[in-house]
Amino acid sequence: MTKFDHRSQVPKLFSDNNLSILPTSRGGYVIGSFETFYDFNTDEIEISPIEFPTFLESLDYRDITSEATALNCAFVSRILHHFTEEENLLPTVSGRMSSSSFNFDINSLKGLFKVKVSNSQVEIDGGYEGDFSLNLIEAKNYISDDFLVRQLYYPFKLWNEKIRKKVRPIFLTYTNGIFHLREYEFENIDLYNSLVLVKHKKYVVQESGFNLERLDEILNRTRTIKEPEVPFPQANNFDRVINLCELLNQKVFISKEEITQNYDFDKRQTDYYSNAGKYLGLIEVGRDLYNGQIGCYLTRKGKQLFNLSLIDRQKEFAKLIISHSAFKNSLKLYLENGEIPEKEVIVEIMKRSKLYNIDSDSTFLRRSSTIIGWLNWIISQIDE
Repeated sequence: MTKFDHRSQVPKLFSDNNLSILPTSRGGYVIGSFETFYDFNTDEIEISPIEFPTFLESLDYRDITSEATALNCAFVSRILHHFTEEENLLPTVSGRMSSSSFNFDINSLKGLFKVKVSNSQVEIDGGYEGDFSLNLIEAKNYISDDFLVRQLYYPFKLWNEKIRKKVRPIFLTYTNGIFHLREYEFENIDLYNSLVLVKHKKYVVQESGFNLERLDEILNRTRTIKEPEVPFPQANNFDRVINLCELLNQKVFISKEEITQNYDFDKRQTDYYSNAGKYLGLIEVGRDLYNGQIGCYLTRKGKQLFNLSLIDRQKEFAKLIISHSAFKNSLKLYLENGEIPEKEVIVEIMKRSKLYNIDSDSTFLRRSSTIIGWLNWIISQIDE
């Protein structure tokens, strides 16, 4: 009832009154107008290829279904070693533990507020110690816009007072084959809100990609299908469409309520992104036979897609997008001109594509953002 990892999960009563909640002991909490969340940076960065140990049979980087597995893959492939610049890095601490006692200040609407913590529960997904630092990692296998600073700050406060080495808080996100690591630093160790991003990198296990010629071939060979009688997608971030499919691949069925509560989606985004998956034929929306809840599950096509290698999966996603005429013709213009078409041009293409149930210029203009977002995703898959 008190676990809100993202702003979107905060109860309406709290959000309407600018309230947040933090634990102060095993059963005690403090509620106030605190700034408890921090936005992720959205800068585009180059993805570094890495090698995965070929002799391993019990760990498959193509089948990562949990944060723990993502951490194991990041360790054995030496992603963590490269990112931390620690050659001798070993796993040392993880799991739930007591916070001990410490105090800190936090920003609130009325200025700084002092919080006293005594034996609250702390959970560390992975702690890796090297010659010069202890790296405390919070891992997630889904995309989000922000995170709860407490997930980094409480473990940092605990271990910063226990050891002499530098304690480095790191956030790891894994989705669709990409490991994204962000290292933060608390400039004032006694101020919850003093964190700054000091380093971030993306890594992917090396597999052959596809170039412009291969994309052109996919474009010409992919058959255009009839538009489905499904709302045209209003989901600009295609990585999130993939991530939702990944989450559904790990479970047979996830209710829309569970998606909204456990991942960084609000109710509208849950509908937008599940409908986007439905538009591509990857997700079906239905009712659970046991409890009657409305939710999502992968179609047969969706399940088959996740049996492919990562690079073949990306190509298949591109084919599914390109099979719709509005996306195909917009991509053709990109390849001809070397840049994404203007929104007004895309709207004209959309109007000629017999889209389902779009009848106003303002709606066409809004939905053109989806085409731009998805084309940018396709283009980002091309090897330089």
